[in-house]
Amino acid sequence: MPRLLWWGGIAALAGGAVLCVVGWYGVSGERFAERQLAYLASSTVPGAALLVAGAVWVAASGGAAPRGGPGNGDTGEPGREVGAEQGAEEGTFRPSSQDPPVRVPDGTLAHRPDCPLVAGKPDVAPVGDAKLEPCPVCAPDLEGGAGGGTGGGSGGGP
Repeated sequence: MPRLLWWGGIAALAGGAVLCVVGWYGVSGERFAERQLAYLASSTVPGAALLVAGAVWVAASGGAAPRGGPGNGDTGEPGREVGAEQGAEEGTFRPSSQDPPVRVPDGTLAHRPDCPLVAGKPDVAPVGDAKLEPCPVCAPDLEGGAGGGTGGGSGGGP
């Protein structure tokens, strides 16, 4: 269904663009406003409506070309699943791991090991005692020394 929606949107966008150009060309050749009205009503307004409808259809299809491969997940690898647990709806992430949180080097967020933002990355490491904010996607359970993210420090504020 998304493939049909995407192609329908592309066709509507193309048809709308053609109608807008034809309407503009017709209006530009007429001197009086009452003679321009026919071009506006028959070409320009329907063309603009087709442009809007086509944009909505392309957006509803996901906005991506109807082929598999890179761009369908965060990993960039064709055919590779992004998260360990996917919900019934495509694109919804259901965290399932109760393992200790992990992070990427120089990262500022703590993640569950099955978080789609760190899944497949070779350099993830345990959070340990680092003070990191929880990931908004997977919402890891931060207990102990990890978490807080207020900067800690010596209290020498502004």
